[in-house]
Amino acid sequence: MQIRALTWNVYHGRDFPPDPALLTRRSRLLRITERNATHLQVNRSLYASFADVIAGASWDVALLQECPPRWAHRLAERCGAEFHRVLTSRNSFPFLRRLGAMVNPDLIGSNEGGSNLTLVRRGWGEIVERRDLVLRAGPVPERRTLAFTRLRPQAQADIELCVANLHASAGPPLRKLSEEEALLAAQRCAEWAEGVPLILGGDLNLRPAQTDVYDELAERFGLRGTTAPDSLDHLLSRGLEPLHPPRAWAPQEREVSKGAHAIRLADHAPVEATFAFGAHSAPPDQPLE
Repeated sequence: MQIRALTWNVYHGRDFPPDPALLTRRSRLLRITERNATHLQVNRSLYASFADVIAGASWDVALLQECPPRWAHRLAERCGAEFHRVLTSRNSFPFLRRLGAMVNPDLIGSNEGGSNLTLVRRGWGEIVERRDLVLRAGPVPERRTLAFTRLRPQAQADIELCVANLHASAGPPLRKLSEEEALLAAQRCAEWAEGVPLILGGDLNLRPAQTDVYDELAERFGLRGTTAPDSLDHLLSRGLEPLHPPRAWAPQEREVSKGAHAIRLADHAPVEATFAFGAHSAPPDQPLE
């Protein structure tokens, strides 16, 4: 039995062209579309484009960060999935924030409010438990919240899988906080998982080449499988066999065509991996050795 996992920081549903010259003040203020020979930069809602890419991808569980909270129900329905959403930062006065994001997405940016959204396709399994963990209360540094979700596959009801969706504090000055958040998340998730297989994924905002925290996560909690030395986005696992290790999408895989031009979605690439349940995938009442 297998599970295909995907993680993606969706950048509050905005585009991020490869040419920085397209990120202009007039686009941000006046919503004027900028273009070069290959790409567009647009200041408008891109929900439909993101939904097409996400729904069209091959996954059983998807972990999204910086996801507009208003997307949860529509996106889950579009993907044929159950969802677990936890709010992160900047979610006061939600009606006004939603209105601002619909009028001018680039101007309001992350001030629309964010969430970590976990999607589980109904054809693969069901959500049997949802837990939230506040890793940092905010507002400064901003609020960080973990979504912990327990799943039960339809094909084999005697096993379970736990999935944790994390977006840690961002930026080199906050690296110590990011490390603390990752370790706290792993500790609590290991306790809550009670020995069943576990995936801890998301935007950890920590590059393996610049921190020893992934060694500690592997040694203390058995969580392994970083994407690449310079990657921020990972799908760490324990109690599962990686059939296809974590792989970041190529840039064109997250682009949508608009005539002769392309729109590149988000400032992060999705990361995907496929895992197998093996003999070491313990049932719920039997801890891992």
